[in-house]
Amino acid sequence: MANIKDIARLAGVSASTVSRVINQSGYVNEKTRITIEKIMKQLDYVPNRNAVSLKTGRTGFLGIVAPYFNDSMNLLLSHFTMAAQKEGYNISLFMTLNDKNKEIQAFEMLRRKQIDAVLLLIRLNEWSVLEQYAKYGPVVTWQRLDSDIIHSVYMNQYDGYTLALEHLYKKGRRKIVNLYGNLESLNTRSRMKAYEDFCKKYNIHYNENFHGIASVKNGENMAQWWLKQKEKPDAFATLSDSVAAGLFTKAQEYGLDIPRDFSVMGFDDIEISRLLKLTTIHYPIDLQAKNAFIIIDNILNNKNTPSFPLSFHLVERKST
Repeated sequence: MANIKDIARLAGVSASTVSRVINQSGYVNEKTRITIEKIMKQLDYVPNRNAVSLKTGRTGFLGIVAPYFNDSMNLLLSHFTMAAQKEGYNISLFMTLNDKNKEIQAFEMLRRKQIDAVLLLIRLNEWSVLEQYAKYGPVVTWQRLDSDIIHSVYMNQYDGYTLALEHLYKKGRRKIVNLYGNLESLNTRSRMKAYEDFCKKYNIHYNENFHGIASVKNGENMAQWWLKQKEKPDAFATLSDSVAAGLFTKAQEYGLDIPRDFSVMGFDDIEISRLLKLTTIHYPIDLQAKNAFIIIDNILNNKNTPSFPLSFHLVERKST
């Protein structure tokens, strides 16, 4: 197999010049570059990535770690991957399937210099355990976290959820069912606090809520639950557009009239909400993904690229 010295000899240049062409770093005369690339092609030369990694201390791979993937996570994954690939990075995907040990295995790859950084979507282990790995490379999370060690691109969902509740109130809804996610999540606690403050503001005493309602199927089940209630709620504020979509479509199957029978409020503003004409809260997942990459790229390459500003806004459609 040809090596850099062979290419340099045939091109009549130094090995360091060939290396600059291979790594696309430093100045090389355009004519010389074309000659070197032509010889590389003739010799079918492929750089030894392991050797490059040993020399630079970089693998060119970024890890994305999550216990599972849903529509919102897939959107984040897509935009993060596009931002990373634009800058020459590759992505390693780790699905831990709610196994704490598998999450640690992914972080061990950071410690062993097999990946350069980690984007953690939803943690399984305690933050104190995961923080120990941040000294080996940047760690960014999508979850809400105030830490000087692990970076976060979260948005305070108190603000977004308050927008949703205020909209439902404006539409005359007073018996709002809250469909929350994981009770231990800071985002869930922020939403619960938003509803508590909302009830105090408008002197509302209705307090029907559910936790762990995170899937389309969970949403479908809530339509069945509504049918069984003597005191019918007039609105649902959901965890996500996926939950809202399940509730909305199942209600239609039962012959219910949305929003006459009850309103459905989504959250995220992903494609399914547009297709079903669901009212939702726009949650800029695409910009959060880009910000996550910017943080990693800034740390790895000593850059100072500014992050995108983030904000929630209401997207009103037919479900309310």
